[in-house]
Amino acid sequence: MEIRVTPRPGLLDPEGKAIQHALESLGYAGLADVRVGKAIGLDMDAASADEARARAEEMGRKLLANPVTEDFEVTIRETGA
Repeated sequence: MEIRVTPRPGLLDPEGKAIQHALESLGYAGLADVRVGKAIGLDMDAASADEARARAEEMGRKLLANPVTEDFEVTIRETGA
């Protein structure tokens, strides 16, 4: 599973702006916006995908994302193990 944490829309993202300017200086034109976040990969034992999602969303709310400045999204990838 993966939890993606990103800056909330409308908030300043200085790292994203720095990367955008660097890309533009290398000739990559037409970038409307660049946002930088983090991806947190988790391997978890759970009885179901719903349980895994609920636990991951709780982790996002309690620790992994700052609720004032960041949003998070949980993606479940079931394995055949």
